[in-house]
Amino acid sequence: MTEQRDVAPFPTPGARPADLPDLVGRLARRDPDRVAIHERTADGLVAVTRGELWQRVRALAEELRGRGVDAGDAVAVWMPNWTEALVWQCAVAARGGHVVGINTRYGVEEATHVLARARPVLVALAHGFHGLDLASRLRAAVEGSGVRPQVALVRGDGTTPDVGGLGTWTPERTDGPEPERSDPDRLAVAFTTSGSTGLPKLAAHTGAAVLTHAVAGAAALGLTEDDVMLGALPLSGVFGYNAVLAGLAAGGAALLEPVFDADDTLDDMAAVGVTHLASGDDLGLRLVEAQRERPRDLSSWRWWGVADFQGRSHELAAWLDGLGVATAGVYGSSEVFALAATWPLSEPIPQRWAGGGRVVHPGIEVRVQGGPGVEGELEFRGPNVVDAYLGASPETFTDDGWFRSGDLGVVVDEGAFVYVCRAGDALRLRGFLVDPAEIELRLAAHPAVHTAKVVGIEGPDGGSVAVGFVTLDAPATADDLRAWCAATLAAFKVPAAVHVIDEMPTTSGTNGSKIRTGVLAALAREHSRSLQRP
Repeated sequence: MTEQRDVAPFPTPGARPADLPDLVGRLARRDPDRVAIHERTADGLVAVTRGELWQRVRALAEELRGRGVDAGDAVAVWMPNWTEALVWQCAVAARGGHVVGINTRYGVEEATHVLARARPVLVALAHGFHGLDLASRLRAAVEGSGVRPQVALVRGDGTTPDVGGLGTWTPERTDGPEPERSDPDRLAVAFTTSGSTGLPKLAAHTGAAVLTHAVAGAAALGLTEDDVMLGALPLSGVFGYNAVLAGLAAGGAALLEPVFDADDTLDDMAAVGVTHLASGDDLGLRLVEAQRERPRDLSSWRWWGVADFQGRSHELAAWLDGLGVATAGVYGSSEVFALAATWPLSEPIPQRWAGGGRVVHPGIEVRVQGGPGVEGELEFRGPNVVDAYLGASPETFTDDGWFRSGDLGVVVDEGAFVYVCRAGDALRLRGFLVDPAEIELRLAAHPAVHTAKVVGIEGPDGGSVAVGFVTLDAPATADDLRAWCAATLAAFKVPAAVHVIDEMPTTSGTNGSKIRTGVLAALAREHSRSLQRP
């Protein structure tokens, strides 16, 4: 099991903070002039010190007290990766409430669902951000959910948008008293799940769990006060949230990118010396392509924790290795936190690039029914596991209290496992259970292929067959690609058909862009008459 290591600037257990507001307060008192946040703005990069961050937390906590926000209340934060997003996280927790982040890409249906489940007393709204009419979306969501929260307008354009008659206000305080000690055992944050089988659930965690995991993540990554974590993924999602908090727990800094533009982000990474990044391979691909087009000095970048969303992680990891960036696969979800596991850099490649890893905290347990070496559903128990679901109680736990992840994997050692795929994505081919990623990696290795995805559908004889979809950088035929697969894969794994498409259908979530396998499966069925048995 992984040992819990202490991290700077809290080298002893007695010095560790209890929750997120306690963390920021202690950092500010320790060294108020040290930079905590670098944020891209329209006027360039802005640095926010620990002292300034804590001052803004105190001011907002006092305003929230005056607005009646109290213990147990939910507050929806609908804004991009601004410093304010972290300020709201801390200030709401200081009042004993919990934050539910809403992605700025969410439409009315998703926002309505979140409001109905979380029932927030207040919505912090970044109306007008990036030209988005978030006020209209909120107005429609309020009508659909029946919830009538207060609305705090954050970084508005000076006008008061129509939010359906809800009470609006603009935070204006510049300072406030030290907030009362918050209760770390209360819920502090909730994340939307992927929603792959319907509208998302809201998985909530306590303040103590948030802080414990942040410290564990910082220790597992070896983060120090001199490191900078890139915050390019939305803080409303577990991937972006946990990565940034791990950086702060180490006393380091975070670079926040409110709008992801690969060129701007690379410029900023070079300017502030980003050392760590955790993301899907979709975001990594955009960074690598922009870096190839216009190289920057990224010599500070040391670690990339990758989740394979589009089948490109191994290729990108190999290229980044030449730049001195060490890549490690990671594992996480809204229910068990992101960076719940990652491979140590002592693990050889390419094994280190696989999803999964060693758990980052000694209290995290992982098992598969049947024991080590058996592929099955990954189950977890520990301080990282979801503490509550807002507005619903789904059946996600075993009778003996283990969280059922819905992911297939193999436990290879105590506290270490390899992630295979979502249980619903596994293919049953000729009686064998096959991870589609194995076929995708082979297709993506073809020189002409840009992106590859494999889905399973019912074949002519009623059994399942694999169907590949690719986007290309150079000409290639379906026969070429099937022959390429047949050169190294077992015959039953060779796709029955490979279709060349102009672009992959994707959905943009809080943790990155994922390919919509359901759309591809429907397209595969339309083309099923052309299927060939391998």
